[in-house]
Amino acid sequence: MEFRELSIAGAWEITPKQFPDDRGLFAEMYKSTLFEEKIGHKFDLKQANTSISKAGTVRGIHFADVPPSQAKYVMCPRGAVLDFAVDIRVGSPTFGQWDSVLLDDADRRAIYLSEGLGHVFVALEDNSTVVYLCSAEYAPTREHGVNPLCEEVAIEYPTTGRNGQPLELLLSPKDTRAPGLTEARDSGLLPTWEECQAFIASL
Repeated sequence: MEFRELSIAGAWEITPKQFPDDRGLFAEMYKSTLFEEKIGHKFDLKQANTSISKAGTVRGIHFADVPPSQAKYVMCPRGAVLDFAVDIRVGSPTFGQWDSVLLDDADRRAIYLSEGLGHVFVALEDNSTVVYLCSAEYAPTREHGVNPLCEEVAIEYPTTGRNGQPLELLLSPKDTRAPGLTEARDSGLLPTWEECQAFIASL
């Protein structure tokens, strides 16, 4: 299992070793000792989710109040999604920036997003299945979003899917109504870099 820290501090790409044979293959998708060695603390699993999306579906940019926020370890066991870590931590050196990882059923990579980061992905083919391991349970009153089409964040979504067909982005009404980055910051919705770092240091 290989770990690569993304350009957004607190976000990691994880690539498992795959062991194929004539029956199929085996891969370790998560291992606590390796995770703790690289990330620096335990991952306290509290909830596991799955979503199935048609091509072009965008889910995000989602985040939760800090503390405890909701760190996510995200995988795509079927299909393909382009997954983005978005830095929404006010005062962060990379505030407003993003990085991405392709999650699919070929390389079987995962992405880890620490507490305070925004998360969004776009499905690259129909029936793309995403599994999220979460460090905190879903709490509706603590969950927020930034509009995934916010021009300040300026995420570069792919224009074609895995099969080369054009992608039409599909957003939920909730995500469509979400504020832009500046509006979310000015209204006090966004976490700060300092409170995120303090909370992670306490883990």
